[in-house]
Amino acid sequence: MNDQIKTNESIYADAVNVLPGGVSRNTIFHKPYPHYVAGASGCMVTDIDGVERVDFANNMASLIHGHAYPNIVEAVIEQLRKGTAYTLATEIEVRYAQHLTSRTPSFEKIRFVNSGTEAVMSMIKTARAFTGKSKIARAEGSYNGSYDYVEVSQISNPDNWGDLDSPNRNPLAYGTPQGVLDDVIIYPFNDVERTIRLLDENADDIACVLVDPIPHRVGLFEATNEFIEAIYAWTRKHDALMVFDEVITYRTNYGGAQQNYRVRPDITALGKMIGGGFPVGAFAGRTDVMKVMDPNESPLLLPHSGTFSANPITMTAGYVAMQDFDQDAVLKLNELTALAVAQVKEAIQIADVPMSVSGSGSMFRLHPRTTTPKSYRKAYQGKKEKAVMVKILDHLFYEENIIMVNTGTAMLSTAITGKEVDQLSQGMLNAFKLTRDELINVQDDPRG
Repeated sequence: MNDQIKTNESIYADAVNVLPGGVSRNTIFHKPYPHYVAGASGCMVTDIDGVERVDFANNMASLIHGHAYPNIVEAVIEQLRKGTAYTLATEIEVRYAQHLTSRTPSFEKIRFVNSGTEAVMSMIKTARAFTGKSKIARAEGSYNGSYDYVEVSQISNPDNWGDLDSPNRNPLAYGTPQGVLDDVIIYPFNDVERTIRLLDENADDIACVLVDPIPHRVGLFEATNEFIEAIYAWTRKHDALMVFDEVITYRTNYGGAQQNYRVRPDITALGKMIGGGFPVGAFAGRTDVMKVMDPNESPLLLPHSGTFSANPITMTAGYVAMQDFDQDAVLKLNELTALAVAQVKEAIQIADVPMSVSGSGSMFRLHPRTTTPKSYRKAYQGKKEKAVMVKILDHLFYEENIIMVNTGTAMLSTAITGKEVDQLSQGMLNAFKLTRDELINVQDDPRG
């Protein structure tokens, strides 16, 4: 194709002939067609049609310093000249491991992998190898990657989620084996009494209880201290592990969301921002638990490898990103996000619309209802709610030149300033005014 006639629409016309639906990941699909990047720097992204937008999504929370961060670019170029991957170890993985384990007390040993999904998968396999048990427990509605076992009941809805006292185990993908469903216990997030009762019913078989301490898809609100401590106590009593998914939430404090709690997870999965813009995953935890992968052990309970695990490009980029995301940077970004939330709430008040905001640290999420939801089922959006949220997000994207995560979530980067926050809150005010009547009407039929 001639470069002079390339447009978002024309590229998509080619894409549908070679990619399912024209995309390699459904999250970037956007009707009538996706938008293709020409370039990006800092908090700005320019598409192939020349439209420049402020990025509050940051590749689903993976770019903590925004796009083309100079310190990362320079370090990666230097490493690129030395090679991208070897069938040998590199010093940078050791230095990076030292840095991450110094940030969080529960990180006694760490293994690097290539995605958040792989980190969660490996963490679960580690828990099974250590405990000798097969079942896992996870929260209804939580997103923990694309591993069969953590997809169960990821998108449960009022038609299939069943009684709250015993939530159904619903497959995400057609063809999911029944055996997978049988090995997963679904619990209601932050509901101590129901969760402990469900765990008790399977006490002899549970290898680990998986917890995302601020689950994005559930509603982006924090796990209570009572909930975390109840799960921790239960796992101590029943020889199971409490494992955290901090693939997204590690950004909220210098030492992750787990810094907010008195008890520590046995293993934690990481990803997204710790790759400095490159594919990454990691899982870290107790020395005795992580020992199941030690090649010096006999028998070796969990053989574990990966062709690109701890490759020097990712390790270099991640090390720079996390060194620069120091305590001061974390606090400044959280303060800026608090300002953004305050301004968005002011926009809600001025527009007089039934909207609320949840979140923690450097991320927040919009909800098309007056009261901020505290559970997955309360946060669940029916067809009418989803339709009005799409209208709000489309207005922001096309009219205000603002990119957000498709759940109505913002994941801020250190490249964002007060100027962009002002643009966001003004854009939201305009969007709220535009959809005010629809937002009010949908309250009468919230599951429509």
